[in-house]
Amino acid sequence: MTRFTIASFNVKNLIGPDKEYYQFQQYTPEEYAWKEDWMADQLLSMDADIVCFQEIFEEEALGAVIAEANSRASTLNAATIPDKSKRYHRRVIFRKLAVESYENAELAFAPNAADEGIAGQRRPGVAVLSRLGFAEPPVVLQDLPEPLEIPFAPLRGLDASEAGFFRIKRLSRPILKVKVPVGEQVITVFNCHLKSKLGEYIRPKGAAFAPEEDLPNYDAVGRALGSLRSATRRMAEAWVLRREIVAELKAGNPVMVLGDFNDGEHAVSSEIIAGEAPFKNYQWMLRHDAENYGDRYSVEEHEEITAQVEALRLHSAEKLFVRQSLRDMVYTSAFGGVYESIDQIFLSQHFLPESKSSLGEMEYFSVFNDHITDGSHAEAPYNKLASDHGQIIAHMHIKDGEDRAESKG
Repeated sequence: MTRFTIASFNVKNLIGPDKEYYQFQQYTPEEYAWKEDWMADQLLSMDADIVCFQEIFEEEALGAVIAEANSRASTLNAATIPDKSKRYHRRVIFRKLAVESYENAELAFAPNAADEGIAGQRRPGVAVLSRLGFAEPPVVLQDLPEPLEIPFAPLRGLDASEAGFFRIKRLSRPILKVKVPVGEQVITVFNCHLKSKLGEYIRPKGAAFAPEEDLPNYDAVGRALGSLRSATRRMAEAWVLRREIVAELKAGNPVMVLGDFNDGEHAVSSEIIAGEAPFKNYQWMLRHDAENYGDRYSVEEHEEITAQVEALRLHSAEKLFVRQSLRDMVYTSAFGGVYESIDQIFLSQHFLPESKSSLGEMEYFSVFNDHITDGSHAEAPYNKLASDHGQIIAHMHIKDGEDRAESKG
């Protein structure tokens, strides 16, 4: 049996000092040193074998954080773990106290295709750090080979030409796909950061800003349209990710999807990624080719449909944990009095113990959110240098061949 941990970590704008990433936003050397210190300490506390990072502007800055975490791990182990000259060095407690560094880990970085390095107009990418290495070269998906056109069906009474469509050529941030060897298995891991809920406003040609950004002249309808654009883009990006997930599942590969979904588990975009839940009983439903009231799906067809849906469905690690524990709330962000989970870990059926395709299961789920404060509260101590996201970790185990044979027997 092989145990490993996998985490999602939105770091909130990691970039070197004195570099303007968004307009008028940059870190002083002191602020950057504080952020590097906090992140290195957080990495040590998480101690995850695989870490999916979001909001990475520069690979060098992430490399510096990892190097600092490695240095601290060495110092900590030297101070707390006895060497072999001590007869008690084999005690289990010292194995538990030891901190594993990332000295031999592999790092995959996916820069944002829209980042041209212009001060104040930078765009963040994503990265994956793996102590287990990568079985294949990482794959980055952001600029689509062909534009994605999403046609709408015409409403009854309208011509097809009046239905309209939505088109995207580039995702707002890259999706990073890596293959991680775990024991006897290779797991496909997707790291994503979908479009935020911030409104998309169109700046007229020659104007210094979009009208909707002029808050003294508040345009409620225009800002609502901006939110519509963001939500539509986020759902389209979720579908692009879903297409890649289904391809991996149909190839028989176990899948994990992590990242900042910028939406809760039950939002439409998240449900697109996870896939639909099977209907309780398809025998109740009219057949797609029904010719009369009694044309319903048979028992055999119900079982076949359910099996097909389940095979391509993902499951929330957070919800799996909540069901088996006494914890009733997990959150990774807070704003305006709303505490919610917008950072997710989704698992394919290969990690459900009751599944016929089970390769292992999640044993525990951790969330690091003590640093989260509601930044919109007037009295909240909001620290812009720490992340505004909690970090989530799934504690997994993978069964080897003998374990799987015994469970099937």
